[in-house]
Amino acid sequence: MAKAGMYVGLDIGTTSIKVVVAEYIDSQMNIIGVGNAKSEGINRGIIVDIDKTVQAIQRAVKQAEEKAGIQIKSVSVGLPANLLEVETCQGMIAVNNESKEIMDEDVRNVASAAMVRSVPPERQIVALLPQEFTVDGFEGIKDPRGMIGVRLEMFGLVFTGPKTIIHNITKCVEKAGLSVAETVITSLALTESTLSDGEKDFGTIVIDMGGGQTTTAVMHDKQLKFTHVDQEGGEFVTKDISIVLNTSFNNAEALKINYGDAYPSRTSADEDFPVDVIGKTEPVKVDERYLAEIIEARLEQIFRKAKESLAEIEALDLPGGVVLTGGAASLPGVVDLAEDIFGTTVKLHVPNQMGLRNPVFTNVISIVNYSAELSDVYHLAKSAVTGEKVSLSSSPQTNAVSTAPVYDDYEASNDYEEETKPKNEEKVTGKIKDFFSNIFD
Repeated sequence: MAKAGMYVGLDIGTTSIKVVVAEYIDSQMNIIGVGNAKSEGINRGIIVDIDKTVQAIQRAVKQAEEKAGIQIKSVSVGLPANLLEVETCQGMIAVNNESKEIMDEDVRNVASAAMVRSVPPERQIVALLPQEFTVDGFEGIKDPRGMIGVRLEMFGLVFTGPKTIIHNITKCVEKAGLSVAETVITSLALTESTLSDGEKDFGTIVIDMGGGQTTTAVMHDKQLKFTHVDQEGGEFVTKDISIVLNTSFNNAEALKINYGDAYPSRTSADEDFPVDVIGKTEPVKVDERYLAEIIEARLEQIFRKAKESLAEIEALDLPGGVVLTGGAASLPGVVDLAEDIFGTTVKLHVPNQMGLRNPVFTNVISIVNYSAELSDVYHLAKSAVTGEKVSLSSSPQTNAVSTAPVYDDYEASNDYEEETKPKNEEKVTGKIKDFFSNIFD
């Protein structure tokens, strides 16, 4: 259950950087501030220029601070799934204290025992998620503290990622004048926050279509089982339009937003619009069908790459189907195209928070929500990873903000306008399949 307090999420994307300030009251999320700045220094989801990225983060943070009337001190920052690896782990200890009552220190110690493994020098442990504990042979315990026992075991998941990516993200946040409260694996936050309990249990695919990359994640048995990153996203659609129509990138982006559709059969060859072509003095007429065919070609390629990776683990037979989200998923016709390619049920996830009802905000909202839902047991396990002692008397981000003047003459939309809103709601047909795969046993 979400804790009370203030939480700040930061999503560093290829197209834009988003910041959300959320206040939790009685486990209810209330978004009080949003920042949205155009990204610089980021290519295909990876930071390539730290200074430019820092400046973009500062712009987004300033927007959120002005809107919320607070000063942001720390953030939960999203970590992309590039080269992410997931492994199971197990640890066992003897309970030390004389009373044999399991304390916080015992949970930390058993988490440390579970991490006794060889990690390559170029990688580091990102997160340790306790799944269940066993006390003297009694299984299925979520929080063993306060129980009496002699032998304590923990079963969990260890997530490791490239040191370079983790270091660059942390460095940018710190140079922006902030501290990192949580490093959240974005794919894990997405699957945890956007799926229902049934979808998490029986198995569902989540595809996050960002500007610079597309991330495919599989949740099954309430665990993140698989991730795959394709270095193509919404910006590649825009580049295709720019190259084929011989127009500028900005013009291509405007065409995609105003006239784009990913499903050509829904468009008309008789409806056209003017395009400013480089080298010509007069605009050239282009019809909707032709533009849709350009968009469809790139998105079909992205979906087929995702399908190939999913077919290798037979995840396409999971009954939860596919959930699409991310800015590029908001183009009309994307759901219809995905259903044709994946051959399963596909739906679009749109956040329901007022003012943020666009898939482009799904990541940052999921980061905030995931951070707020983290348990005391998680924080004890995290302290075993970081070596830092934690205080469980208050929420980890209680001190994430401080009071600051409210600026009344600010509008969040002035700095940067996100790409494309859905023109209409795509109809989704239901279809359930049996599934089988050793990876999900």
